[in-house]
Formats: sequence, C-alpha cells, structure tokens
Amino acid sequence: MNQTLASAPPVSRHSQYMRVFALGFSGFIFNTTEFVPVGLLSDIAKDFDITAAHAGWMLTIYAWIVASMSLPMMMLTSKIERKKLLIGIFMLFIASHVASVFAWSFESLIASRVGIAFAHAVFWSITASIAIRVAPPGKKTFALSVLATGTSVAMILGVPMGRIIGQWFGWRATFGLIAAVAFIVMLILIRLLPQMPSLFKGTSKTLPRLLKNPMLMGLYLFIFLLFTAHYTAYSYIEPFMMEVGKVSPNFTTLLLLAFGGAGIIGSIIFSYLGEKHNTSLLMWNGVLMVVCMALLLVTVFSPWAVMTDVIIWGIALTLVTLAMQVKVLNIDADASDMIQSMYSGIINLGIGSGALIGAKVIQWFELSWVGFAGVIFAAVAIIFMMFLLRRYPALR
Repeated sequence: MNQTLASAPPVSRHSQYMRVFALGFSGFIFNTTEFVPVGLLSDIAKDFDITAAHAGWMLTIYAWIVASMSLPMMMLTSKIERKKLLIGIFMLFIASHVASVFAWSFESLIASRVGIAFAHAVFWSITASIAIRVAPPGKKTFALSVLATGTSVAMILGVPMGRIIGQWFGWRATFGLIAAVAFIVMLILIRLLPQMPSLFKGTSKTLPRLLKNPMLMGLYLFIFLLFTAHYTAYSYIEPFMMEVGKVSPNFTTLLLLAFGGAGIIGSIIFSYLGEKHNTSLLMWNGVLMVVCMALLLVTVFSPWAVMTDVIIWGIALTLVTLAMQVKVLNIDADASDMIQSMYSGIINLGIGSGALIGAKVIQWFELSWVGFAGVIFAAVAIIFMMFLLRRYPALR
C-alpha cells in the first residue's frame, strides 16, 4: 500500500488501477477542451460574425491564463486536501462549459473560457502527484504514462471528435458534451478517490533558487520559442487547409486525427530511444519541425503530401517535448512539482503567443504565411539550443 495512504482502508489492486485510469481520462478531458477550438475556429467565427484571426484570441487568452496562474494557484492551494480540491476544480470546469454553451457573444464565450483556464491551471499542478499516490505499489511510472497518454489521446481523438460533433450539431454541442462527460468523471472520482492531505514540500526559497538557475531558464526559453513557433502555424491549421488548400471539412478532420496519431508514434519512438539519445532526438526533431512548417504551403495542394508533412511534424513535436521534459526534471530533483508546474506554464505561454502571432500574420499579411512565421521562431529556438549545449555540457 502507498505510504501516503497508509491510514486509509485497504483497497484492491483493481481499484487502484481504476483510480489511475480515471485520472488519465480526466487529463484527456482537460486537454481536449484546451485544443478543441483549433478545430472549431471557423464555425465560432461565423457564428459571431468575426474573423478566424479574431476567434484565435480564445486560444491566446486561455493559454496565457494557464501560463500565468499555474504556479500561483499551485502555491495558493498547496494546503488544501487533494480530493476536495480536485472535485472543486471539476465543478468550476463544468459550470464554465455550461456558460460556453449559452454564450451570447464572443466576449461572453471568452469569459466562460477564463473559468475553464483557471481550473486547467490547478488541475495540471496537482494531478501528477495524486496519480502517483493512488497508483498500485511500484507503478508510479505507469501512473504518469497514463496521464501522458490522456494528453496524447486528446490530440488524437478529442480535437477531431470535437470538430465532428461541431460539424453535425454546432460548436456549442461540443462544449456541452465535454461538460456532461466531465460531470460523469467527477462522480466516478468522488466514488473512487480517498481523502488525501496535501504533501506539498515547496518553500518560499524554492522558487528564487529555480529562477536563478541559468540552465533551467535557458531550457524554458527554448521550449517557449518552440511552442510559439508551433502554435503560430498549428492554431490556424483548420482555416489554412480550407481557405488556402481548398480541401473538404472531412479531410481537415482527418488531418487533425493524423497529427494526433503521430504523437503516439513519437511516444513509442521515445520509449525506445529517449534514454540513450535524448539530445540527438531533441535537435534533429527540432530541425524537422522547421522543415515541416516551411513545407506547409508547398504541400497543402496535395492531400498525400500535406498528410505526410503533418504526420512528420506531429512525431517531431512529441519527441522534442518529451526530450525537453526529461532535461528540465533532471535539473533539480527536489523541486520536481514546481519545475513541472513552471514547465506547463511556459508551454501555455508559447501556445498563447503563437496563436496571437499567427493572428497578426493573418491580419498584416495572409493566412498562407503562418507556416513561414512559425519557421522563424523555430529556427531561433534551434540556434539557441545549440548555444545552450555548448555553454552547459551537462545538458548533453
């Protein structure tokens, strides 16, 4: 039995696995709602009579709130009993989705997304530690992999399924279904999870120590630049395919599905090669991301070419993200929770910045230029990582 739950009544190994899978499915829900607007931008823009670039503010504001609030909310809620906090997060998450369904203007939709973003910020600050505590003995790595799988499946199934539902029943139905599923999962968690007092060990001295670590700050800057690059292009992949490539809505959905599926392929590759070839995977796949974004406008007129391009892009992004996560967590083993929270925040800062930059590129130039804009940031990121590897041999 886990040491942190020693005072709880004994539970079966089956129940322990069920707790882990319930948390993994929770991760699927939370990541689906962050990314699903990517597949619905055109419909939302049409409904509120705005441009796709304007609708992209949904992604920017959401991501920036998660980025700015992940660490503060983790500190503010550090003493709250974990199950009570998790259920409270779900209640805010569900209520905010109901508000999204009934949004009467784009501004009211943004307001509802703010509530979801706050729930998201707290959720990813506490869920990994909860999963480890409720997992069967010796299955901590398994618990974390289930959470990671939930995130990947959100890209594979969540976004394209959300888009399909939006095509059939309207984008509001997508948010309504997410709220309904989240309510069911919340009931399951109420039933399965034990009471868990907070075990947060961070102190006021931990954060300044991390902020003064040049290697960690350098890695965070790299991941910010790379995710800014990625989301400059990817945030507008749906209108890009339909307006520039003139493809059907069904092919766009298939493309989103392929991109998510590529993430699973990337995860499998990393499981075999990640330990011995971490830095090589990081650098070469960063270069591949640059190439794929550069070729986006060239390949968009050929279904097979653009499908291949997007699949390679998805594999490369996953490998870079996993390789970076290993590097940042190895910086300071005594502050893993705080490092992970900051890592999640930096990624979301990049997501928000990329969506904003992509919107500005569309406004000032053309929709077809978003891939080239992403290339600029990705190339800067790769050059900066080369500098870091030369400056800090320990990173190799």
